[in-house]
Amino acid sequence: MNAENMQQMQLIEQNLQQFLMQKQQFQQAIIETESALKELETSKESYKILGGVMLSTSKEDLQKELSTKNEELNLRIKTLETQERKLKEKADELRNEIMKETKNESK
Repeated sequence: MNAENMQQMQLIEQNLQQFLMQKQQFQQAIIETESALKELETSKESYKILGGVMLSTSKEDLQKELSTKNEELNLRIKTLETQERKLKEKADELRNEIMKETKNESK
């Protein structure tokens, strides 16, 4: 039983690491979109890159697109944080169970 719990604990730790990496990627993307939105405020022309081609686009459309992307990224981060919190709770429960088993085995 103890080996199973240890294995589960390792899987949880790996999942938490993956969540952390995804969260960092999303946070970086948010920084980039916010920077682009800030630049758009002062620019007269706007362009976007689509499949390696730079296309002229309306400032309003691009602002709307970037704002939507930003909202989606924030939503993804919140979802990851919820999953991360649940995994941490499960990890705490497993840790306590492992500690109890270890104490019982040493008696």
